[in-house]
Amino acid sequence: MSLDNFGREELKNMSMIELAHLILLDEKKAINFREIFDKIAEMKEFTNEQKEEFIAQFYTDLNIDGRFMTLGSNMWGLKRWYPVEQMDEEVNLAPKKKKKKAKKKKKEVIEDDEIDIEAEDLDIVDGDVEELVDGFADDEDEDFDEIDDDFDDFDEDLDDDQEDDDTEDDEEEEK
Repeated sequence: MSLDNFGREELKNMSMIELAHLILLDEKKAINFREIFDKIAEMKEFTNEQKEEFIAQFYTDLNIDGRFMTLGSNMWGLKRWYPVEQMDEEVNLAPKKKKKKAKKKKKEVIEDDEIDIEAEDLDIVDGDVEELVDGFADDEDEDFDEIDDDFDDFDEDLDDDQEDDDTEDDEEEEK
């Protein structure tokens, strides 16, 4: 089908995307987007305001319609003109990061001959537990005493501040 087969009124009633398809079929080569749109605007007798209003929608339709493809530099053609191997669509793949293989940790091989621990050494007697725990209780008490002293200093400072505030409030009420 050619543009010559249609009357002026028929062309005005056609969609912009269909007109673009017919224009490209007649030209038989890729055309700049602006040239395609100008030809369509001329056929449909668009005013400057209508051109500004419809250009974005036409560009969107051109991108979405599967019959068209961009060749770069705002040149558009029909997909069926180009074999798949010839398509130079730019594909940006993120480079794959090489994964480092975890190094195997060398574990020391301990042979049974090197182990001198006997089962009796592993048994903990109640008396031994009391000796071990005895030191912990004293350490904890000392730590809490230090914290308690620090808190007392802070608490006294806070009490002084509250007393000052109360005194100021009382003075304001008396006035």
